[in-house]
Amino acid sequence: MHNAMSKVYFTNLRTKPGRNLLDKLEILVKKAGIEQIDFKGKFTAVKIHFGEPGNLAYIRPNYAARLVKFLQSKQAKVFLTDANTLYSGRRSNGVDHFQSAMENGFNPIAVPCPVLIADGLKAVEYREVPVSKGSYCKTAKIGSAIADADIIVSMNHFKGHEMTGFGGALKNLGMGSASAGGKMELHSSSKPVIKEEACTSCGQCIKYCASQAIAFNAGKKATIDDRKCIGCGQCVAVCQFEAAQVVMDAISDHINCKIAEYALAVVEGKPHFHVSFIMNVSPLCDCWDVNDAAIVPDLGMLASFDPVALDKACADTVTQAAALTGSSLDVYQGHDLHGEDKFKHLHPKTNWRSQLEHGEKIGLGSMTYELVTV
Repeated sequence: MHNAMSKVYFTNLRTKPGRNLLDKLEILVKKAGIEQIDFKGKFTAVKIHFGEPGNLAYIRPNYAARLVKFLQSKQAKVFLTDANTLYSGRRSNGVDHFQSAMENGFNPIAVPCPVLIADGLKAVEYREVPVSKGSYCKTAKIGSAIADADIIVSMNHFKGHEMTGFGGALKNLGMGSASAGGKMELHSSSKPVIKEEACTSCGQCIKYCASQAIAFNAGKKATIDDRKCIGCGQCVAVCQFEAAQVVMDAISDHINCKIAEYALAVVEGKPHFHVSFIMNVSPLCDCWDVNDAAIVPDLGMLASFDPVALDKACADTVTQAAALTGSSLDVYQGHDLHGEDKFKHLHPKTNWRSQLEHGEKIGLGSMTYELVTV
């Protein structure tokens, strides 16, 4: 368990000649104690979201490059990584995902380290990691490259999220490190279904079904036998025609608690460190191929060893800020929402606190923190 009071380090975005934002990032992580970790010769996963092409709110590659070079100066074997998505888009398989990362600037010219898609070509490369205090998940399906890493460093774009209220460190670690089967478990409490009209009879879902629960029916369309199906989501991962689909039925609080448990599985027993960027705070996730206007000003960068405290500090910082006019919060005309929970206004059916409360309960971190301004 963590001490009652975790330290979160904050720096604003004011600069002066000789100290730009990249310098401030390096100063921040050093002040927050990142050098306490022995990186020498260690496989160091920098878990980041490469951004769905078309979305421009994701973390700029320049920040990743600065952190990577710093880690390399500590002789880390560093790589950038993210796991494939469950929905079909430009990050749902290893080839398209890698290409998307390159296009969005996470390429060897801009960031001098490898990019590894954590769960491989077809989102089936994962490790089954025990969740020591899991009440929702006994094990977590974590992309192999992340599960096999010696050290985890997360770079988190703090923004709104339609299912969890906001996306921060826990969301990036938990949902972001899960294989397709893991994401299926997080999103759903039921089993996948086949949309017959979209099925092309390619047979990939049958080939990859570990429980032999899928077969062709008389019309040569895939069909799932619920008695055999274990709900692993592999059919959803390998289907390139959106025929195998997730039933999105897990309520927000359940998703949030599962995400906290997956995040614990990612970092437990390993050195880990987390940096969050309150910039381009879009109302929705970076998984969309669009980004709406920022809801609050760019506020700063924060770092901590404690991902729960970090998310709470980010949420508090956004709460204290005024909403921007010209954003989706304009429906509250005449109110700047200063001191109000912006994410609750954006996504009233969500409860982001449940994620952090469960994270605290299972020993991932503490919601009580001391903010240290750098």
